[in-house]
Amino acid sequence: MKKALIVGAGGMGRAWGRNLQDHEGVEIVGWVDIRPDAARQAAEELGLSGIHTGDDLVMAVAEVRPDFVVDVTVPEAHRDVTVQALALGLPVLGEKPMASSMAEAREMMAASERAGKLYMVSQSRRYDAHLHALRALIQHHVGPPGILNSDFYIGAHFGGFRDEMAHVLILDMAIHTFDAARFLSGADPVAVYCEEFNPPWSWYKGAASATAIFEMTGGLRYTYRGSWCAEGRQTSWEAEWRAAGPHGTATWDGVGGHAPAADIVTGAGGFVRETEAYTIPIPPDMPPGIAGSLRDFLHALDTGATPMGECHDNIKSLAMVFGAIESAATGRRVKIEA
Repeated sequence: MKKALIVGAGGMGRAWGRNLQDHEGVEIVGWVDIRPDAARQAAEELGLSGIHTGDDLVMAVAEVRPDFVVDVTVPEAHRDVTVQALALGLPVLGEKPMASSMAEAREMMAASERAGKLYMVSQSRRYDAHLHALRALIQHHVGPPGILNSDFYIGAHFGGFRDEMAHVLILDMAIHTFDAARFLSGADPVAVYCEEFNPPWSWYKGAASATAIFEMTGGLRYTYRGSWCAEGRQTSWEAEWRAAGPHGTATWDGVGGHAPAADIVTGAGGFVRETEAYTIPIPPDMPPGIAGSLRDFLHALDTGATPMGECHDNIKSLAMVFGAIESAATGRRVKIEA
């Protein structure tokens, strides 16, 4: 049984509390928030009224001696919480995005190295069995993709802070799709050209639409098209995907229950080559979302394996976000360095 200390008692913090509580191998021993009343209330909602709550991470660690910390604070607080927890000798499982700047992300990565402790970002959408099936189709049938496209269109009426955010689509949402592109292709970012814009009807203050072309390692071009103010005919939250490689093309509409499919070239002649349709079994028993992140993290603690979202890898997905923002702001193609 591993003891968990949660930092952050907002809506996502409560979701993580339920996620940890549902895992038979985890005991929640403390909850910290800059608003101690919020931490206490969150603990009581989950029936954890006897655990330590407060606003001091160091004090909580000294009192409850957790085995790891779950950081579910706002992005601007991720660096401070993660660096402090690592310095106290504790592995950290943190929410995305890794940090609010590349400089902060590099500090966090260095802190993990100094401590010799795991820092993993919960890139929860990687734990989708359909995404894994699409990746297998690409790897085993399509071949190394030279073209990868994703479309994301949802008219999201959040209200609240997102309506006022700058770079709202890229900064708050596109990290999921960019990270999935890296996962599907096995390629890392080299450069990006991006344009952000807001249609006249947009209810967002910041740019809620974007188009980006990424150069990836191996010569791959990955194209992202997205909007959070596109009403009607919505895509899935997982985006719609197309990957073209030397042996054919694979697609997935991003909808759970819809299996990815591919057309693989079988003939050598003709103006348009003959193809054969392929599908692939969906991996069974894969916990989705943050449940998958937690399982991966705990497995890494037990075995020393490197989980998806480990900070040295996840920083490359974060670099795609900040590269796209810089390109949109400057109007030029930007080299990406993680």
